[in-house]
Amino acid sequence: MVQDEGSSSSVTSSPLHTFSAMPLHPSATATPPPPWLLKRELRSDERGLCLIHLLLNCAAAASSGRLDAANAALEHIASLASPDGDAMQRVAAAFAEALARRALRAWPGLCRALLLPRGAAPAPAELAAARRHFFDLCPFLRLAGAAANQCILEAMESERIVHVVDLGGGDATQWVELLHLLAARPEGPPHLRLTAVGEHRDVLAATAMALTKEAERLDVPFQFNPVVSRLDALDVESLRVKTGEALAITSSLQLHCLLAADDDAGASAGAAGKDSKGGGRSSPESGVSPEHASRRVDAFLGALWGLSPKVMVVTEQEASHNAAALTERFVEALNYYAALFDCLEVAAPRGSVERARVERWLLAEEIKNIVACDGGERRERHERLDRWAARMEGAGFGRVPLSYYAMLQARRAAQGLGCDGFKVREEKGAFFLCWQDRPIFSVSAWRGRRFD
Repeated sequence: MVQDEGSSSSVTSSPLHTFSAMPLHPSATATPPPPWLLKRELRSDERGLCLIHLLLNCAAAASSGRLDAANAALEHIASLASPDGDAMQRVAAAFAEALARRALRAWPGLCRALLLPRGAAPAPAELAAARRHFFDLCPFLRLAGAAANQCILEAMESERIVHVVDLGGGDATQWVELLHLLAARPEGPPHLRLTAVGEHRDVLAATAMALTKEAERLDVPFQFNPVVSRLDALDVESLRVKTGEALAITSSLQLHCLLAADDDAGASAGAAGKDSKGGGRSSPESGVSPEHASRRVDAFLGALWGLSPKVMVVTEQEASHNAAALTERFVEALNYYAALFDCLEVAAPRGSVERARVERWLLAEEIKNIVACDGGERRERHERLDRWAARMEGAGFGRVPLSYYAMLQARRAAQGLGCDGFKVREEKGAFFLCWQDRPIFSVSAWRGRRFD
């Protein structure tokens, strides 16, 4: 299919906007699109709506085990989608690959033979590059980092020894900005210890080098403590929090990984009724039993509370991708990632190498994990802020309203991007970073109640 050239879509005029308002409840009896719609050249909006219909039918078929029907839908999608086309074609291509991978799991031998040689996740350096490009092209996390830094600055007023624990460890950009803020304090900069948790030693080493150089230039006393560990294996003692330090903790897009099951057996037991609408008390969206779903994250949050942080800032995807039923999380994910792909359509030309890396190495990998994986393998278990608020409060944290000044700074930064699509919304003291009217990320701040 020849893609439409030279058109810059917006979510307000594309099929993606229509999709976000559609009542989407795919079922096992969903009907295919009319044959005439697949036999003639389609306008961009027609093609987009047809792709949405086909994707929902394919998800319903895959969920109910009707692999012949899923295969037929995928064949039609392949003729309309393209990883190099418009936003809807690109997001459809990513979801089609995820659905195909899920279907292949019915034949483990084929799955291993076809996917293992060339289906590995991106290398750490590739993923780091994709994250940097996403940071530049879609400034949601830049705005989240600015809000977190302002919150830390306000909480650490007059403190002489500040310890910041970054549970996402790796990106130096946010911490360079914090160094500048601390250097400009009227009372002078504190001694800053930054502990960064990450899986890749080389990424942490690069971060340490960049921050140490900037701290020396700004004359800020600085110490970097790398902790090489997955978050689900982290021993909080390795954070080396000392008496007399004022502690701040930040987690950017990390905590949801702890919602994965403790083991595949526990996940399989919880997913046995995956198309039912029940749910555990701790996590009604989860595809595993409440004991498996919440044990790790609740224990981890309790351990962090035990460190007595003055403030903890949490940034998470504002989405519900942890449903037990495939069709439920598929619809939510399609809506969510359609907005992100549309944002990239506005932010970068279709031939952009940076855009392609973000879409293929970052977003498509998340989509594959949400759609194609189950049990302990499914780590992208995004949940909305109301679920995280319940967990944080259950662990003993109290909410800290983000300040008016932080909101003002974030909104000014969003307005300075030269695009009306980026919006910052405040609700109950938290920030929601939006593309058009669709919340994409939430930012919330918390502290141990002994500081109330």
